[in-house]
Amino acid sequence: MGQLIDGIWHDDWYDTSKSGGKFVRSTAKFRNWITADGSAGPSGESGFEAAPGRYHLYVSYACPWANRALFFRALKGLEDMIDVSVVHPDMLGEGWEFRDDFDGATGDRVYGLPYARDLYIKADPKVSGRVTVPILWDRQRETIVSNESAEIIRMFNAAFDHLTGNTDDYWPEELRDEIEPINARIYDTLNNGVYKSGFATTQEAYDSAVTALFDTLDWLESLLGERRYLLGDRVTEADWRLFSTLVRFDLVYHTHFKCNRAFVREHPNLWGYTRELYQWPGIAETVHFDHIVRHYHYSHDTVNPHRIIPINPVLDWTAPHGREGLKAA
Repeated sequence: MGQLIDGIWHDDWYDTSKSGGKFVRSTAKFRNWITADGSAGPSGESGFEAAPGRYHLYVSYACPWANRALFFRALKGLEDMIDVSVVHPDMLGEGWEFRDDFDGATGDRVYGLPYARDLYIKADPKVSGRVTVPILWDRQRETIVSNESAEIIRMFNAAFDHLTGNTDDYWPEELRDEIEPINARIYDTLNNGVYKSGFATTQEAYDSAVTALFDTLDWLESLLGERRYLLGDRVTEADWRLFSTLVRFDLVYHTHFKCNRAFVREHPNLWGYTRELYQWPGIAETVHFDHIVRHYHYSHDTVNPHRIIPINPVLDWTAPHGREGLKAA
């Protein structure tokens, strides 16, 4: 991450000095949409038609936002349509790097560029703001389609269906009014709440964030005692957005970000639910715990200045989860 300001890289992406100690996440800069016929989506320009091999996805295995794009690439059978480059887990003074000296990191498979910020500059030489992943790249127009993961997963959910024949729908129209408020609460208090807790620089900011976080975990534990999934007996994008945080929680967020009132594995319903989603076809292959643990502890020197990588518990992600018979109340 980091920021590009007037063409100069600034490694101050979680500076809280102007927000009363609170971590404030900036908005994505590129907001175009791939559509089946190339028509304009809800934002941005037209001209991004779904096509095999046209688009490339840049990700970090460590990043929960990038991980959910990988979930949808797997769920929707897009592996042969959209290829991937994986950054190195260490995000240091130069931001995300395309090194390949860590298992699973690939380098930049399209241009051989050294840094993710170089893609932003290639797309728009005047770009400013944070450099984030995922980056959905258009090889044909040589630009960034989108760097907003919430929108990328919706593109993947539908835009390529006519090419793949995979019509599984994780954002069904009849459930959208229920999905949106659940997404909103989980994003604010949990997906982003772990960062608001971990990067807080005042006690007040931390107390506020971590209290809201565990209120949400308690609510989810209760809800998942009645339902197999967040909306009942059908998996939706809300589940995958939640899973990207839950699968990282016990290994990094609990200790590294001081979200340590309890582990996810101490919540029976949440723990069974998280393991079930991990065992969903194609998902385990997208979750790289070595990248996750390395990135958070090695990259965040304000939180872990000596960059000590902890010895974590060995968790059994493949054990039976016991969720098969649980339906909507």
